[in-house]
This record gives sequence, structure tokens and C-alpha cells, in this order.
Amino acid sequence: MIVGIDLGTTNSLVAVWREGAPQLVANALGSFLTPSVVGLDDSGQVLVGDVARERLQTHPQLTSALFKRYMGSAHEVRLGKCTFRPEELSALVLKSLKADVERAFGEPVTEAVISVPAYFSDAQRKATRVAGELAGLKVEKLINEPTAAALAYGVHQKEETTFLVFDLGGGTFDVSILERFDGVMEVRASSGDNFLGGEDLDDALVQSFLERQGAGLPDTSQPLLRHRLRREAQRVRHALGQEGSATFSLRDNDREWSEVFTPDQLRQALEPLLERLRGPIERALRDARIRVADLDEVLLVGGTTRMPLVRKLVAGLFGRFPSMHLNPDEVIAQGAAIQAALKARDAALEEVVLTDVCPYSMGIETTQQVGERYDTGFYLPIIERNCVVPVSRVEQVETLHDGQREVLVKIFQGESRMVKDNIFLGELSVAVPPRKAGEVSLDIRFTYDNNGLLEADVSIPLTGVNHRLIIENNPGVLSREEIAAKLKTLENLKIHPRDQQVNSMIVARLERLYQECLGEVREYVARLANDFQRVLDSQDERQIREVRGSLNERLDQLDRGF
Repeated sequence: MIVGIDLGTTNSLVAVWREGAPQLVANALGSFLTPSVVGLDDSGQVLVGDVARERLQTHPQLTSALFKRYMGSAHEVRLGKCTFRPEELSALVLKSLKADVERAFGEPVTEAVISVPAYFSDAQRKATRVAGELAGLKVEKLINEPTAAALAYGVHQKEETTFLVFDLGGGTFDVSILERFDGVMEVRASSGDNFLGGEDLDDALVQSFLERQGAGLPDTSQPLLRHRLRREAQRVRHALGQEGSATFSLRDNDREWSEVFTPDQLRQALEPLLERLRGPIERALRDARIRVADLDEVLLVGGTTRMPLVRKLVAGLFGRFPSMHLNPDEVIAQGAAIQAALKARDAALEEVVLTDVCPYSMGIETTQQVGERYDTGFYLPIIERNCVVPVSRVEQVETLHDGQREVLVKIFQGESRMVKDNIFLGELSVAVPPRKAGEVSLDIRFTYDNNGLLEADVSIPLTGVNHRLIIENNPGVLSREEIAAKLKTLENLKIHPRDQQVNSMIVARLERLYQECLGEVREYVARLANDFQRVLDSQDERQIREVRGSLNERLDQLDRGF
């Protein structure tokens, strides 16, 4: 069975293609959204999703979130006595989604199409594939998130159209321009920012609150207080979408600090980040050679686009109201499921053809003459960003010194003029016959395929010798041996039982609320926790179910009160 997965920074979703349409699959708590949060409980069992998110505040040393931002790097997270890489934490989220589908349909899930931000680097894409492998999935394809959303929007449309996908999620911002014609969905250009999303807006709001409060605050770098601040920022940001003002509050011990925010004050706090949205949009329009007036529609994707402030900004940029026909949280997973059906050659999708682009430039380091001297470190792009993939391009370079016997071909990814500002991908040492400078030339060909695999081929016309390098193990990406070792480690981890998640979720909520509350409210939460524990100890499933329903309502009321 093949599935489509939206592996998000804040939340993840899984969908399958059933009866001619994408169908989202709910998790053990009945929600389509599974928070991308992983933790360990007190016995060392793995927690994924809502339960883990609730414990971010109460057990920060045992819980991790936002690890998608470190994909493709050697960053490590310590949870208790265990150490995890971003690929491993992502794999645990993927395993949870996989289990949800297997529970719902009674079939083993073996393959997946996973969405990634359009502007994810080569290393980040490979790390995502590794995460899938660690989760026991064969990753059939990585699909860019805006492209997946476009598939969900346009899979059943027949008319020709040109549209822009504005995808602002929890951790990343992507923009893609696409054309639909004759059953073909063609990506014209993609751009984005891997560190711009709802999480960054929350951080900016927290910073604004701290600046307004001035001195006298506790140490807000503590994980516990930092999580409270970010949680409160998210609540205020959502509240200002419906109300004329919202109060930002921080409680610590017996003290409380508060600040009232209005929509205008929110806009001022977020202005520098909102301004950063313009650059990728302008770059994508320029690369696609399309004017704003040529766009038939602007589609909003990603949970952060629910903010009225963002929708107003988009309307101002494009001179029209953007479209939000489908749920912005769910549309990427639906598109990934459609791509999975295309891979499985579902009869209902035979006429849909999808083309995509390489979202970044790739090239080599060169030496250039500057005045009377030669300087190294210059970037020569061979495949430029937004080329339709698969693509193959060749550039010719020459030897620099008399009697030179070797050329070191260093490969980079990025858009900067100097290689020091780009991402190093790999290198290839090529032996050349000793001749006078410039007499030996090298043809350097880059080939980039649909799966994000770059192949560098260097040939020397003078000798007919070829050298080839496939860029697979980027710096920060696990090797095959390391993947095998990580697989064994994950297999030995105990996963928290699914049938206990609903009860564990309530216990985690009660622990968090007890920390947040003071006085009589705190005593009330303690009584609720004790009463619920007594019901759990009875092991009477009917009674547990009844109490759980009424208790959830009370906890919702308490949450709305903060």
C-alpha cells in the first residue's frame, strides 16, 4: 500500500487515494493533524503527537519539536538518556502515521510519497528519504509542497490556467507558479525561505512582549518559560484573527505579567517577517517570466495563511482576494496522496502529467583573474534554478597553470556569487595530462533527475577519459552504515501503546494546566487529576469513557480561559 504524507514542521498528516479522491486518515485521537513532536514518557517509551506536545511544557528535557528545521545537518537532540538526530525523530512521526493507516485499513503500508518544502536543499531532501527508510517506508518520490497543493486543487480541472501557490506553514515559506493545460501540470518556478513560518511569527510576538515588559521578568531562556511564552504567542495570534484585542499573559510562581495587543500592534511586531515574504514572490515571478496580471488565481496553503493579516497582505500584493477552497492544513497531504496514486497508475488519474523544477542552482568553484592576480572561490552555475527536471547541462573549463596534473572539481548549491556563501555538496579529483595553461579543457556535465539525485560527469576531450560522481552522501547526511545502525536503535525503542493515548493525553493536559494555574483553579485541576486517576485505576472501560468525555469539556473551558 502506498500513501501520501505531509511531514510538517508543526503538524504532519497522511492520506490515501480511495474511490477516486484523496482521503485523510485520522490518528488514534481522531484528528487528521498529528503534531510533529516526539518525547519519552517516564518509563522510556516513545510518545508521538498530541501527547508529546502536551508534555513540552511539563517535561521539556524529554520532548522535542521543530526538528524538521535541522534536517540535513548533524544536529542532535538529547531526550533523557537517548540521543536522536532529526532523521530519527522524523522517522518516529512517520512510523506513527504509518500505524494510523494500517489500523484504519488493515493493510501493511510499504511505500510513501513525502512532501518537502520546495526550497529544501539537496541534503535536506536526502535526509527526508533517510527518515522514510528508518520508518520502514520505501520513499517512491519527494514532492514539493506547493506542487502537491496544486495537484489537490487542480487534479479535476480541465481548463487552462496559470496560478501561484502561496504556502506559509509552521516553519517554511514556499511559493510556486504553475500552469495547467491539456492534462499537464507544469511548475514554472519555485522559490522560498526555509526559516520563515508561523513559528517565527510566534517568536517575533514573544520578543515584542518581552520588550514591552522591560526589566523585572524571570529568566525567559528557561525551556519551561520559553515554551509558555511561545504557546501564549500562538494563542494571541489566533485570537487576534477573530477579536479586536487579546491579552498576552505570562505566569511564573505567584507573579503575572500581561500586555494587550491589537491587530495593528501585531502587524507592527511582525512587519520585518511579513516583509520577507515579498522577496521569494518577486523572484518566482521573475524566473517564470510572468506578471502578476497574468495570474488567474492565487492559492493559499499552510495553516499560517489563516491569519487575516497574511490574507490582507497577499490581497495587497496581488490586487485580488486569494483562494482558499480547500483546508490549507490538509491540502498538501491530499496532493501527496494524488501523487502516490499517479505512481500507482490509478486509472482515474491516467491523464494527469506533472512536471517540476530544480528549485536551486548547482555549480562549481572556479578561479578568475582579478587585475594581475588570480583569485579562487568564484561560483560557476551549471544547472540554474527553476530548470525543468530531469535536466542535463555542461560547462567547459580549462587548466590554470603550466604543467598542471590535477583539477579539483568542487560542487556547490546556491545562488551567491562566491562559493563560501553557498552549500558544499562534494568534490571530484581529476588527473589531467601536463600541458601549458589553457591547453587542457574539461567538460563538466551535471545531470539532475526527478528524485533529486545529482550526477557530475567530467570528461577530458584531449584524452577521452571520463570521471563520474553521484552526490549521495552530503555533509550531515547519514551514510548507509549509519542508517543500518540507526535502524537497529529504533527497532529497540518501545512505542507507547496506541490504545492508551486518549487517556495519556488527558493526564498530560492535566499536568500542564496544573503548572499554568494558580490558587483555586490549580486546586480544582488537582482534584480533577486525582479523580481521573481513581477512575483509571478501576479499569472500568465504560466508566473511563464517560468520565473522559466530560473531563475533556472541562479542560477545554480551562484552556479557553488562558
